[in-house]
Amino acid sequence: MSHHTITFEGVWFAYPDGTEALRGVSFTISHGEAVGIIGPNGAGKSTLLLHINGSLLPSRGRVLIGGLEVSKGTRGEVRRRVGLVFQDPDDQLFMPSVYEDVAFGPLNMGLGEEEVERRVDKALRWLGCYHLRDRPPHRLSTGQKRAVSIAAVMAMEPDILIMDEPSSNLDPRSRREVISFLNGFIHTKIIATHDLDLVLDTCQRVILLNGGVVKADGPAGEILLDGKLLEENGLELPLSCQRRQWP
Repeated sequence: MSHHTITFEGVWFAYPDGTEALRGVSFTISHGEAVGIIGPNGAGKSTLLLHINGSLLPSRGRVLIGGLEVSKGTRGEVRRRVGLVFQDPDDQLFMPSVYEDVAFGPLNMGLGEEEVERRVDKALRWLGCYHLRDRPPHRLSTGQKRAVSIAAVMAMEPDILIMDEPSSNLDPRSRREVISFLNGFIHTKIIATHDLDLVLDTCQRVILLNGGVVKADGPAGEILLDGKLLEENGLELPLSCQRRQWP
């Protein structure tokens, strides 16, 4: 199961304007781990995610997916292993129908018609949105778009699932459905979010970023309950934990 692992080795990344978004980031995520990436705005969370699927490449250091170094030449293989769900579903959905959006990835993998149909059917049913298959994505609610964008990634059958702010703009029911889906995904998953309650519900491990530096890396239950550490890094205790402290 080595193809499910993620390793950052001293990764630095600077944008063209000189802004250093990652500064010497190192960690390893093993097969089957559920890891929350947390931190204040501008911490480097989204930049880190984009390195995992090769959308960005390090200025210095290395990123390895299952021992394969991410590079211009390996991006295609990396993206077969890594599924990235964007924060805004509208950045991901662009075809005339839900079916075509979910089928897009498998078709570009060169799969046959029957296998594409099987994957689309499985993904849409898993996310509870099979009834939307013929609908145009722009006519869907935010929660429905989120479900379809996840289905589009799951149809690729990735070894590693990455989600950027999966609960953003969702109503409580849709948020619960996302949490249920995440807890049912048995492979490696990484979730970058400000929703610390979601992290508490879905992740066993947390990596805390601030200023492009790893400030803490450990069990979710320890880091998310460390009020002093969170406050020092522009965060607050999860709301569910704050309520427990009320008289």
